[in-house]
Amino acid sequence: MQDTYGELIASLAKETDTRIVMLVMDGVGDVDNGGKGTALQQARTPNLDALAARSALGLHVPVANAVTPGSGPGHLGLFGYDPLIYQVGRGVLGALGLEFPLEKRDVAARLNFCTLDAVGNVTDRRAGRIGDDVNRRVLQKIRDNLKCPVGVEVLFETEAEHRALMVLRGDGLDENVGETDPQTLGVPPLSPVRPPHENSRTAKIVDDVLKQVHKILADEPKANMILARGYAKYPAWPTFAQRTKLNPAAVAGYPMYRGVARLVGMSVAATPTTAKDVCIEAGKAMANHTFVFAHFKYTDKTGEDGDLAAKIQRIEEMDAALPHLLAARPDVLLVTGDHSTPPSMKAHSWHPVPVLLAGPHLRGGDGRHFDEVSCRSGQIGTIPACHLIALALTHAGKLEKFGA
Repeated sequence: MQDTYGELIASLAKETDTRIVMLVMDGVGDVDNGGKGTALQQARTPNLDALAARSALGLHVPVANAVTPGSGPGHLGLFGYDPLIYQVGRGVLGALGLEFPLEKRDVAARLNFCTLDAVGNVTDRRAGRIGDDVNRRVLQKIRDNLKCPVGVEVLFETEAEHRALMVLRGDGLDENVGETDPQTLGVPPLSPVRPPHENSRTAKIVDDVLKQVHKILADEPKANMILARGYAKYPAWPTFAQRTKLNPAAVAGYPMYRGVARLVGMSVAATPTTAKDVCIEAGKAMANHTFVFAHFKYTDKTGEDGDLAAKIQRIEEMDAALPHLLAARPDVLLVTGDHSTPPSMKAHSWHPVPVLLAGPHLRGGDGRHFDEVSCRSGQIGTIPACHLIALALTHAGKLEKFGA
């Protein structure tokens, strides 16, 4: 599949000194919560609302209408890479976020520690969000007891809380492995060798590894099994800088988001987690970079936890921190999310994501509030996520005219 639009933007892009910041409030989109309003509508956001009054608003579709995106496709779209063309499993993103030295023959997978009941059904897909210390201890237990298949190394690294990385290293491995996370409770993990993966040598290796892990962790009270998904090998893609003529940097506290940034060639300038620190570090990164991707995780995490009040609180924290970023005076500022995560669903959803663009050459401001309802009638309209970076580029004076 040819990326005609991406290639067009790459051909028009030019270097200038103007600065673009993309502030991603992960999973910020919501539904109306039984008529009470979305989290953005219910939150007190005087700074975002004041910015909305002089900015362009709209919505973006991360992948395609009615398609629920993962975090990887969601961010690739924001970076201008059509997720239907540029596909990679989350394992590679996690590995890059951890600065794991992937080799060409490696297959990486994202792991969640989970809790199984006595009959083998999943009762908690995140093992109670165990701490990093428990994660490291349990991974070492696996390393000490796992018997690797002949000719294959199996490597593990802690990511954060219940999340970890597994890398298979050997000749002839591929990505043809079934994901084992059932994405629901009360059922057993899925088989990595289920059709159409039943003839895959790599899937059979994973099946053996997971059966061993089940026995090794049988006496653990919470993290007594792993769920594996996002199997992937490192792809060869054009970098973000090559496509946009920007000098990019990422400001992201969580490894996965540093991983997707590194995947497209962004350097990591800082690793903050709080809203205030994200905004401060993004402002600092502008001094040496013409594009800054700033990531805030907790609007997504609270949505996945089903905690509407906490999601509202996290939005308000970012609103209070926003002046630290505005003080750095980006020429163009995009505020958006990679997907929606309604607390009522406790999961990512397909709903279009609100977008705010502050910069020159607008047709006035679009409204008094930054929320889903205001955004759906804004001048940006509803557009593919992979068009957003081009919109920022053209408002920053970084795209040449097309044609004579």
